[in-house]
Amino acid sequence: MSILEREDSPGLVTTTLDHWVAGAPFSGESTRTARVYNPALGTVARNVRLANADDVDAAVQAARTAFPQWAGTSWAKRQQVMFAFRELLNQRKEELAAILTAEHGKVLADALGEVARGLEVVEFACGMATHAKGEFSENVSTGVDVYSLRQPLGVVGIISPFNFPAMVPLWFFPIAIAAGNTVVLKPSEKDPSAANWMASLMREAGLPDSVLNVVHGDKVAVDALLQHPDVASISFVGSTPIAKYIYETASAHGKRVQALGGAKNHMLVLPDADLELTADAAVNAGFGSAGERCMAISVVVAVEPVADELIEKISDRMRSLTVGDGTRGCDMGPLITREHRDKVAAYLEVAAEDGAAVVVDGRRVEADGDADGFWLGPTLIDNVPTTSRVYQDEIFGPVLSVVRVDSYDEGLELINASRYGNGTAIFTNDGGAARRFQREVQVGMIGINVPIPVPVGHFSFGGWKDSLFGSAKAYGPEAVNFFTREKAVTSRWLDPSHGGINLGFPQNG
Repeated sequence: MSILEREDSPGLVTTTLDHWVAGAPFSGESTRTARVYNPALGTVARNVRLANADDVDAAVQAARTAFPQWAGTSWAKRQQVMFAFRELLNQRKEELAAILTAEHGKVLADALGEVARGLEVVEFACGMATHAKGEFSENVSTGVDVYSLRQPLGVVGIISPFNFPAMVPLWFFPIAIAAGNTVVLKPSEKDPSAANWMASLMREAGLPDSVLNVVHGDKVAVDALLQHPDVASISFVGSTPIAKYIYETASAHGKRVQALGGAKNHMLVLPDADLELTADAAVNAGFGSAGERCMAISVVVAVEPVADELIEKISDRMRSLTVGDGTRGCDMGPLITREHRDKVAAYLEVAAEDGAAVVVDGRRVEADGDADGFWLGPTLIDNVPTTSRVYQDEIFGPVLSVVRVDSYDEGLELINASRYGNGTAIFTNDGGAARRFQREVQVGMIGINVPIPVPVGHFSFGGWKDSLFGSAKAYGPEAVNFFTREKAVTSRWLDPSHGGINLGFPQNG
């Protein structure tokens, strides 16, 4: 039975996910919907509404109406809401993780890890009163003081990707809201339910209605946000072509933009590296979340003579991985859609045509799950030419390539020649080599014997080159600056000694 037959079966799809506007579900005017799959079953779990421009405008106007009161709310009250949200999210993280597994496919342990990393940013936002403090200089000129204020922007838009339906929104909206902004969030239509769940939880934490709104949709909704005159900024994470489009379009409409794009992350392995540790790291970083993450390691750059031994160790570990339904204790789940699975699998044919060797073929996986799930097992490809699309493209799946080089310098040159500059790692026991690498590599986030160098919540996340458009990174100090505007105030007050009434006892001048 085909997927279409299942979808068209009476009674199978019984729910349609609404938008969330003004603190409640909102159906909007548009009648268009999209299918939301359970990737482990290959079946449709629900439909989701796709907003038109009027629906987006309704959400923006709700946020615009709520902004003055929320911006005028004390730091103490905003902080109380964020602390309450943090506690509720931590208490109910298993519930959110189950939603992520059901709609994205990642295993429950990975989903819980996603929530935990999002919680780091919520905790950072709980200290916004400290992070957004201004500065004060007394007596810069005679009787003149200068001080600065940081104030919110207004209505801010967030457009988040399918691969982290909880963590990426949590990178943005807690900081934006804690700083006094109101938010319109457009999550991926492929796994939209987490956004509504978090918006409802924020309301439970005491957030006033209309401060956080969710609109679901496709490019129609995206363009409506990018062009809306009442939206002050746009925050985005996704592929490089879309990030560039977001940056150029939103900037042309006078908005601040955070636009984080794609990646092709390398792991440089020097001959002195601990190969047991390196093999573990390569498997963890290459195949976690089925490789559907912008910080996945997709290329192992092996400095000879370590490649053969390292490939053997990686292959041994790959054979012990279980692929299947994320609720069954497997190591790796399915890919997000059938179309994406087929696109990723097609790269194995490209690899063979380009002369690479497929060491472990994920198309042959026997998954612990429904036969119609969107399965592709961990894949390892050796001797990948740098001219191949397998090397050049962001595959965004469980495909790990090996490129062999003869020296550190050759490996560094290879990494720096990449159009992407998101994350990279070096594995070595040589402190001098590691220090040189962190200085010379042209990448925004670097791991030293750490395969996925995602900074903790009080630093900022973002890459270089085609991995970031503009200069604004996500979360941490740069996000505080992004979601606030600075005012500088120069003041002078007359000294009371200038004259006027004085009831003190007269003294001789």
